[in-house]
Amino acid sequence: MSATTYLELSEAGGGAHKFYEVRVDDTEVTITYGRIGEQGQVRSATFADHAKALKAAEKKIGEKVRKGYAPAVKGVRQRREVSRRQIVSTRSTAHQAPVLWRFSSGAPAFGIFVGEDHAWVGNEKGDVYTLTHDGRVTGRFGLPDAVKCIVADDFWIYAGCDDGQVYDLGAKVPRVAYEIAEDVDIYWLDIHDGVLGVSDRQGRVTVVDHEDEFQWSCPATGDHAWMVRCSPEGVFHGHSRGVTHYTGRGHRAWHADTVGEVLFGWQERDEVFAGTSRGRVHRFAKSDGRETGSYRCDAPVFSCATSPGGEFVFAGDNQSSVYCFAADGTRLWKLATGCGSAYSMQYRDERLYLVTTDGSLACLDASPAAVGAAEQGRLPQRQDIKAGSIDRVEATAEVEVVSHVAPGEGVVVECVQEGGRMRVHVVSDGYDRSWGVQFPKHIRVPGARYLVTEVLTSASGSFYRTRGEIKRLR
Repeated sequence: MSATTYLELSEAGGGAHKFYEVRVDDTEVTITYGRIGEQGQVRSATFADHAKALKAAEKKIGEKVRKGYAPAVKGVRQRREVSRRQIVSTRSTAHQAPVLWRFSSGAPAFGIFVGEDHAWVGNEKGDVYTLTHDGRVTGRFGLPDAVKCIVADDFWIYAGCDDGQVYDLGAKVPRVAYEIAEDVDIYWLDIHDGVLGVSDRQGRVTVVDHEDEFQWSCPATGDHAWMVRCSPEGVFHGHSRGVTHYTGRGHRAWHADTVGEVLFGWQERDEVFAGTSRGRVHRFAKSDGRETGSYRCDAPVFSCATSPGGEFVFAGDNQSSVYCFAADGTRLWKLATGCGSAYSMQYRDERLYLVTTDGSLACLDASPAAVGAAEQGRLPQRQDIKAGSIDRVEATAEVEVVSHVAPGEGVVVECVQEGGRMRVHVVSDGYDRSWGVQFPKHIRVPGARYLVTEVLTSASGSFYRTRGEIKRLR
């Protein structure tokens, strides 16, 4: 006793392009959904008898039909290509920058984060590598699609991918932390205290909370939104018409025009920075959008960053050059990367880390002494690093099942149904059981209990976040 219903919703003009398949096999209902042409996500449920399983399936099918889905034949419609950031990268004529080491990731790289102990790089093949600050490769994750960007929120590291998912990279195995709608072509994302902001191809900004539930979305007056920065003040959104600040509730606080389309964004505590297609980096006050600085490059700016407090401003153009400016706008230097144009960058401890069009993660010595020597043609011996045969740890929804918990081994959480939604609460002693727990959606099972390595209070003091490994209790 089995039956399968396959539906699709495909809209013209870059809208929704997704499928929904419901299979009933005796008492089990299996739902598979996602973007057309992709494997999709799978969820199953078991019912008391076949009749109840059929009724549940019919209800799900009816909901989708009312939303515009229609019967289709699998494989007729093809996968719609998602956006890839394209730069016609030319060779810089400037002096070579003092590159200490360069890691070849194997494909054009967009995502970068540099923390206290490691640098992270993600590329178009879905590879995410971790390296020490001296360039030693320590890990490799495998995600199902191209990595758009990597962001951090306190101890937690996330990667946004072209499959519309945001993956938590904080444990040994990557897991989905946020599911962005299938019709959202992610351009960039940022996160603050569990609240995720996503900017997309259509110029929208979408905000979801720590439990992966939609909060609000705003269209932009422009399109191609390559900048989103989240902070206690709200969301700063950069698109083809400039930078717009939205409060935490989605109300527009201010808008500032830019010279050219915004292609990248950065933030410090009191200011935001926007690199543009007309070779500018604008500096705006978060409080009111007042421009407090402007930095002029010789070509379109595809990435920018600052030293702490904005004392120095860095920019990368599409001619494989990188710049450094003083806060007052004075250009201090311009040098060649030697490895393509910088899609993204981050400064830390007098080093500038770049991810580039040729797939490199490059570490530049940005100290005044090293830059001065490079301008005279004296360069350090560069170390070229390969990934080698390091194992790729794939993202998965599988969890190890254990039968008991040893004293002090970890913290137990439980999945419960509340108001039609599945929540997760801590059941171990010493925690507020009314608080929600940020927990991967794809491994939640109603009534199931899980053992997690550690549970920490969020910065806002209103929910918990897990850290480390997750095991299901039998």
